[in-house]
Amino acid sequence: MKKKIVVIGSSNTDMVVKVPHIPARGETIMGTDFMTIAGGKGANQAVAATRAGADVTFIACVSDDAFGVQSVENYQNDGIDTSCIKVQPGTHSGIALINVAADGENSIAVAPGANAHLLPEDIRRFEHAFEGAQLVLAQLEIPMATVEAAAEIARSKGIPFILNPAPGAEIPNGLLEKITIITPNETEAAILTSRKKFTENEIPLMAGELYKVGIKTVMITLGSKGVYLKTEDFEGMIPGYKVQAVDTTAAGDVFNGALASALAGGMEVQKAVDFAQKAAAISVTRMGAQPSAPTINEIDTYKF
Repeated sequence: MKKKIVVIGSSNTDMVVKVPHIPARGETIMGTDFMTIAGGKGANQAVAATRAGADVTFIACVSDDAFGVQSVENYQNDGIDTSCIKVQPGTHSGIALINVAADGENSIAVAPGANAHLLPEDIRRFEHAFEGAQLVLAQLEIPMATVEAAAEIARSKGIPFILNPAPGAEIPNGLLEKITIITPNETEAAILTSRKKFTENEIPLMAGELYKVGIKTVMITLGSKGVYLKTEDFEGMIPGYKVQAVDTTAAGDVFNGALASALAGGMEVQKAVDFAQKAAAISVTRMGAQPSAPTINEIDTYKF
């Protein structure tokens, strides 16, 4: 089956410093290596989906600065359709400042820049890109109203809509009811279910609450532990994969991109989750966001 998907989201340039540990508040530490790497949740997921075998159209906004020009060139080199990327002069392209610790953990600060200029009217202007798509995938590094516009168009055309609700935020009920598949991590799931604190035992409860809202497929991602999946026909853990982590920055994005590719290709949900977890596990063994996304051949042949 043709795997056409539309990804709507952020485009950033990641400035990465390798550090011995994540600095505490007010702490200055000496890092080692510095890298400038293409990133942004939307872009990461678009690249991951493309490498996992999908035909991807990316709807985003960049500036006309050097970062924006280079980002679009990178997407084109990966085979992504960039005809729906808006260029917004007078601002900067999205920037993320990332510390990556020796154990693979990270801390990230994002200056959205042009991403904030991707507006609902832009989504409506690019509505033609939705034609023939098997899935639409979005995140929350762009304005919430823009995500809502994308979900509305997807619904009007009968296209499943996947939301990766990251960074964590409260979501309007009008958007929640248009989501087909939601993929929060446990922290994001807690925000969506109005929990300030939670235990691991509450993961099934959170999944159940999101399901009751009307979301037919709930996937709470738990890192290497796996994914807690709830659908009409299945509820339980899909185990993850243990690897030696080098950089976890894009693990969630790679999961979502590979998941969308697998589902668009007609893969059954539990198998698609397993496929996406393999992709995410491979990604954390490598530095960087987009450079870490594996190809479909790597996902199929990697030995865990």
